[in-house]
Amino acid sequence: MQIFDTHCHLGLDEHGDALAEHGRALAAAVNDLVIVGIDLRSSTAARDLARRLPGARWSAGLHPNDAGRLPAEWDAIAALAQEPDCAAIGETGLDHFRDRSSPQDQLASLRAHLRLAAERRLPVILHCRDAFAPLLTELLAHAPLRGVMHCFSGDAAAAAQAVALGLHVSLAAPLTYPKNAVLRQAAAAVPADRLLVETDAPFLPPQSRRGQRNEPAFVRETLAALAQVRGWTLEHAAAVTHDNAVQLFGPPRAAR
Repeated sequence: MQIFDTHCHLGLDEHGDALAEHGRALAAAVNDLVIVGIDLRSSTAARDLARRLPGARWSAGLHPNDAGRLPAEWDAIAALAQEPDCAAIGETGLDHFRDRSSPQDQLASLRAHLRLAAERRLPVILHCRDAFAPLLTELLAHAPLRGVMHCFSGDAAAAAQAVALGLHVSLAAPLTYPKNAVLRQAAAAVPADRLLVETDAPFLPPQSRRGQRNEPAFVRETLAALAQVRGWTLEHAAAVTHDNAVQLFGPPRAAR
């Protein structure tokens, strides 16, 4: 069995040991992952770390909560994205839950990422929090798209809109939370060829590890929840989501 964690922030902070976490992921059959950049520093670090780890890929982007840093960091982020092993652009998107950057700055940053993704012919990784309506409206102007709605938190209708735009839907640990029936309904409705799983580690641990630090090995719990929702075996859920992720992000660069 091969499992693909399509969104993690391995090595993001000093509280975890990225090499040890990657080793535990491999032991849990999590053979592939994408280390996602959220600013210039983390995008550069994601590149450097991914080049050392078997099965790892990396992205370059600026998180919407830091969209005000676009003028200072964008040229360097865009230069990183020109490197041949960059697997995706982002994460980008809209976040109306926090007010760390203005809606106008977030929209400008999102549009810059979408242009870069189209130019590089790479998938775009989209963050959305309390902003489905404005995000989907903006994305419609750029459709069809190739990318993923990461850590999807909407209902079945929002998932259908994302799929209609050309996007994949990635499910994280909230799928395991007992009260999240709406998300499980959405997971049951997404076409099988658009489903992905992720951890968003070190954030959002699964139900059995609430209050702890998350890591890529724990994506198995989300995968098990998805399998239960879909009426699949764990092995089938792993095969479907792994194949989808490889189709989207491509094969990994050989580790150095």
